Amino acid sequence: MKSGQKIIFSVVGIVALALIVIAVNFLAGSLPVRLDLTREQAYTLSDGTRAILAKLDAPVKIRFYATQSQSSTPETVYLKQYARNVADLLNEYKRASGGKIVIEKYDPQPDSDAEDSAKLDGIEGTPLADGEKYYLGLAVSQVDAKEAIPFLDPNRERQLEYDLSRAIARVVHPDKPVIGVMTSLPMMGGAVNPMMMSPDQQPPEAWSIIKELRGDYTVRTVAPDADKIDDDIRVLLVVHPKEITDKTQFALDQFVLRGGKLAAFLDPQSIIDSRSQQNPMMGGQPSPGSSLDTLLAAWGLAFDKSKAVADLNLKMQLGGGEGGQPTEAPTWLALTPENINPDDILTAQLDSIWLPGAGAFTGTPTNGLKETVLLRSTTQSQLVDAMLANFGGASLLNDFKPSGHEQTLALRLTGKFHTAFPAGNPAGTNAGPVLKEAAADNTVVLVGDSDFLADNFSLRQMNTPFGQMATALNANLNFAQNIVEQLAGDDHLIGVRSRATLNHPFTRVKAMEAAAQEKFAAQISGLQKNLEDTQQRLAELQQQDKDKSQRFIMTAEQQAEVEKFRQAEAQTRIQLKQVQKDLRREVDALQNRATWLNIVAVPLLVTLFGLTLAVYKRKLTSAK
Repeated sequence: MKSGQKIIFSVVGIVALALIVIAVNFLAGSLPVRLDLTREQAYTLSDGTRAILAKLDAPVKIRFYATQSQSSTPETVYLKQYARNVADLLNEYKRASGGKIVIEKYDPQPDSDAEDSAKLDGIEGTPLADGEKYYLGLAVSQVDAKEAIPFLDPNRERQLEYDLSRAIARVVHPDKPVIGVMTSLPMMGGAVNPMMMSPDQQPPEAWSIIKELRGDYTVRTVAPDADKIDDDIRVLLVVHPKEITDKTQFALDQFVLRGGKLAAFLDPQSIIDSRSQQNPMMGGQPSPGSSLDTLLAAWGLAFDKSKAVADLNLKMQLGGGEGGQPTEAPTWLALTPENINPDDILTAQLDSIWLPGAGAFTGTPTNGLKETVLLRSTTQSQLVDAMLANFGGASLLNDFKPSGHEQTLALRLTGKFHTAFPAGNPAGTNAGPVLKEAAADNTVVLVGDSDFLADNFSLRQMNTPFGQMATALNANLNFAQNIVEQLAGDDHLIGVRSRATLNHPFTRVKAMEAAAQEKFAAQISGLQKNLEDTQQRLAELQQQDKDKSQRFIMTAEQQAEVEKFRQAEAQTRIQLKQVQKDLRREVDALQNRATWLNIVAVPLLVTLFGLTLAVYKRKLTSAK
């Protein structure tokens, strides 16, 4: 009987527990509360979004279109789940707005009024593999202003909050500020020099950063040799201004003094410019560096356009090396959160920025200007010749000598600017009054690289069932857009966008790799020096002769000496290869240990906890 009671009590207990779990889940699901356990609070509305919603003075309507398909293909199941996630986020917006956000949901079935409404709102049906059209988009409107997101791409889930908040901001403030772009790079797309193109090549498209900016601003091209910046331009982007003249620097000077915001992306050697200038018939030459020497000097700063920053802790690995093996590129910097200012709204939540061949800013700002460092290298860095950086990282690593201090890669200057041209217009013409100082505080942002803006270094192209999609490799474009938004006067979207791309790189492994590199650097450098000395002595011996008629005739002693040096050269090469293999083996071992530790650590800890708990319970049972 006791045995039967135990079974009955167990069954009743299990059923009761199941009912309790179901009830708790039902009650929790009905409560307007979400628990976000992600490190970066990715599923919690940001302060920027809440600030935008708090300023709403009239209702904003969001019409959400999501097909409620009856089919259960992998595509429709995936899209329906994502649609539920979007609906949850929209409810968060509604709650945070205090009722100012009005949500209407539609199921655009074929030939229905909802489908007609979707088409009128600019929402596009995406064809699936079975021929069915799936609608997943929304339209945001206030009074006469309307903004549509034709398709809510699941690949942009981490950018979803930004896309929604930007759409709301656009309908609330439909006027677009004017942004000027002065560049020597093919950022704007369109026609290029026909000598640089193959017959079947299409004109290049505008870079993604330009496409994104065109959605928020009126983007205007400014000539690289301009002598005046239009008065209606609020923010001017100067990208790789190679061979810029004092006449154009004077135009930038006056633009800043009258209140225009400037963001300058300089470069010791632009990879994109070198590629775009290369003529297949004649070969290409490395691109000259770019700077704003006259302006920077007036602001107390300098930018050496012949030097690039190399960093052992931040170096990247590039493919296409000897034998298809990856090669170390110490001047290609992969910045981690430790190198990005966490206390500034512009960079607070950025975690990964790639700078291929960046330069460094030096000096101290003049009186009245305040410097805020946005990006910096580690102390395991030094300035190297920018031209040498093109010939691979091996030579740079062998002779590497860390400077012991951080290099400034990007900064912001704020305060009252004074003219860099106290004598007036260097062109000798006066088109208007010449300003000597700014009437109020202003802001200038300086970045030591321009290539990071290019799609090659910021986006990954992917083939998906919905066509080719571009996903972020890093936070490069977020950083650039944050700069523009802060200078244009809209800070609120910065915190939203910055959460879109968050990686968690192995920063400790990077430091261990740098230590291993430093450990072997002296040995490699010594062997390399021995090899060079041996080769030089061998060349000298082979050139020795008594007269021109005996140029290729050596004595037995000379032949023996030459043979000895040849053997020494071969032995040194063997030793050098072995040391380089040892270095690669140690770095690989560090990466493998870190990877396995991350894979095994948590299960091992859980297992140990379980065993400890079991032993403890057994002891308690034995004591009874």
